[in-house]
Amino acid sequence: MSGAAITAGERPADYIEPRRIIAFLAMVFGMFMAILDIQIVSASLAEIQAGLGASSDEIPWVQTSYLIAEVIMIPLSGFLSRMLSTRVLFTTAAAGFTAASALAATATNIDQMIVYRAIQGFIGGGMIPSVFAAAFTIFPPSRRAVVSPMIGLVATLAPTIGPTVGGYISHAMSWHWLFLVNIVPGILVATAAWTLIDFDKPNLSLWKKFDWWGLAGMAAFLGSLEYVLEEGPGNDWMQDETVFVFTVVMVVGAVLFFWRAFRAEEPIVDLRAFTNVNFAFGSLFSFVIGIGLYGLTYLYPIYLGRIRGYDSMMIGEALFVSGLAMFFTAPISGMLSRRMDPRVMMMIGFLGFAAGTWQMTNLTADWDFWELFVPQILRGVSMMLCMVPINNIALGTLPPERLKNASGLFNLTRNLGGAVGLAIINTMLTHRNAFHYARLSEHVQWGNPAATEKLESLSRNFETHGGIDGSAAALARLSAMVHQQAALLSFMDVFYLLTVLFASLAIFALFIRKPPATVGGGGGH
Repeated sequence: MSGAAITAGERPADYIEPRRIIAFLAMVFGMFMAILDIQIVSASLAEIQAGLGASSDEIPWVQTSYLIAEVIMIPLSGFLSRMLSTRVLFTTAAAGFTAASALAATATNIDQMIVYRAIQGFIGGGMIPSVFAAAFTIFPPSRRAVVSPMIGLVATLAPTIGPTVGGYISHAMSWHWLFLVNIVPGILVATAAWTLIDFDKPNLSLWKKFDWWGLAGMAAFLGSLEYVLEEGPGNDWMQDETVFVFTVVMVVGAVLFFWRAFRAEEPIVDLRAFTNVNFAFGSLFSFVIGIGLYGLTYLYPIYLGRIRGYDSMMIGEALFVSGLAMFFTAPISGMLSRRMDPRVMMMIGFLGFAAGTWQMTNLTADWDFWELFVPQILRGVSMMLCMVPINNIALGTLPPERLKNASGLFNLTRNLGGAVGLAIINTMLTHRNAFHYARLSEHVQWGNPAATEKLESLSRNFETHGGIDGSAAALARLSAMVHQQAALLSFMDVFYLLTVLFASLAIFALFIRKPPATVGGGGGH
């Protein structure tokens, strides 16, 4: 080719306009902000509680309201994106998320904060699926090895480093900055989205076919499901009247939603994507990835806080290793996705994840940064090795017109996996803790020579050093030791369950159809 300018007709088949690449990077950053926001706030709820004078029963709603609103928006975003266009939806989502962040920073009581967080979660939720759909719409299959690791990295890295970033912000500044940090990047993302996105055109005729009953059913179903999974473990599930009422609402909402999904002319969520076998399997794997991703992001801080007595800053520093491992593995997983059967990649990822959780079944009260180092690296590396082929298998074979709806469903499965995983983990921790405490207490009795000897030794120690009632202090100390040991054993049980889950998934990966070498559909326009 001569040095003359390349004309449009002479461009290579996989050429992508620079403005589209910049627009996509802006969208990826917007998604990063929306996902990160959940975790940076969860690490600093104690500071927000103190600042707003909220009770311990009220403060979890800062998270719950965000998650409920987000889980409704994620599947809805596919329809809105087709009706309004990616440009309008994403710009509105980025601008609304930024405005709601500013409002949350001005909250003076818990009620205001809950409302602002719900707005933030609902509007911000529109950014996440849009990025996945755009990636598979504007990039041809030959470029997917670069794009897929990028969105996979953002979707997994943001929840992982969230506690670190949140701990640092609330320590270095005040809790208001957890929300204020979103404002300048949010304005930049919204501006870039409005100026640069030109992937598709709106179809405003869909407004006349908008299925309001379907939306009501979906909101009742998913919102109630999120509430039941969040509140159930701590309130003994159906024994709690509110949880029971929301369960009934969930069932009624589910019936209405699925009825409308199959009967409406233009359903809010098009479930036909699940007829694509690869999409169905990809969504199933995405659900389990959600359990692993959000479950471990929750378990490690709880262990370090309860057993080791770490504050949010120390927890963040201890858990940064996983984020670094993900960051460095992302480009490697992109290269491997071009050279390796995606099923083999997933198997390696699932087995690596299982190996990391298996190591955690040997947990003791003395485990610190270095004992957690290898399990954390295994978690980070394995997560990226799984995420890239799962994204490609699920979304890579769908035609462009199905991508927007399917992307919302695909992201929803990961979020629901996280919610279901946390509910199971919380329930297990509570029940297994009580079980182990009862078993250990049976042995720590007057009739047990080892227990009696330990009690007398502690008693003498306290009397020698403290001049206090040695027997009472020794009894309290022994009780605390039994409680701690019961908690440790319940953690081990959860890690064991996760090990079995991911090891069995590695076998399951063998049963997927091998995707074609060059995935069709959804190439560049």
